[in-house]
Amino acid sequence: MFFTEMAYAMGQAGGQAGQGNPLAAFVPLLLMFAIFYFLLIRPQQKKAKEHQKMLANLKKGDYILTNGGFYGRITGIEGEVLTVKLADNVQVKVNRGYIASLAESGQKEKQKGKEKK
Repeated sequence: MFFTEMAYAMGQAGGQAGQGNPLAAFVPLLLMFAIFYFLLIRPQQKKAKEHQKMLANLKKGDYILTNGGFYGRITGIEGEVLTVKLADNVQVKVNRGYIASLAESGQKEKQKGKEKK
């Protein structure tokens, strides 16, 4: 008995809701898209542009952090391939796209101290 009354009430409410302005149904969707754009999409695009700019401006002598977690200093650049010095007598070649970021200043000081020894 309760369920039949509930179904009847839902049917009545559903019939009334369909008679409203059809554009009003899209307003919540547009608001959700705007929120996603300004909170998720736009900041991610901005961060990606900054990372691409950083990769384009890498130069010999910069201290970097690779995606693999290695800290090192760039000793050579040949197009998209960077030669990175990780330690004395240890150099690796890394593709430019696998550079995560420039190393922080604290890491630079540690690296310089090791090179002087």
